[in-house]
Amino acid sequence: MVDFLKKAWSEVLHPMLQRPKRLQVAALCYRTDEQGKKVLLVTSRGTGRWILPKGWPISGLNAGQAALQEAWEEAGVRKGAVEGKAIGTYTYDKALDEGWSIEIETLVYPVEVEDMRKDFPEAHQRKRTWVEPSEAANMVREPELQSILRDL
Repeated sequence: MVDFLKKAWSEVLHPMLQRPKRLQVAALCYRTDEQGKKVLLVTSRGTGRWILPKGWPISGLNAGQAALQEAWEEAGVRKGAVEGKAIGTYTYDKALDEGWSIEIETLVYPVEVEDMRKDFPEAHQRKRTWVEPSEAANMVREPELQSILRDL
């Protein structure tokens, strides 16, 4: 009987009660100079941890364009070229104001940065830094994102 209940829970009830993952898009902003490739990280508004600029899909924009819009709002990237398809995904738990969290799947789009501004919509709420991909991997929390950064 116990095995039947465990199987019913894992194969029927638990999947029915789970909410689907929500989707966000992120911009993995980078530039290349004589020292090599550098990636751009920003701090989150809530906890101040290092993240990629990211947000919800935007009506009227494809996912890559929405990622570029987030790069402008959160990091001041004014000109950048989104390079085709997402290069990977990572998941994280987003804490909500109500006290609970939801699981987010984030599509990561590479963005070659051509121009940045000091004044941007969230400049007073965030810090930003350029670091080597291996250092960036050590600064972010999400294991899948760490892997994407190390593979650059």
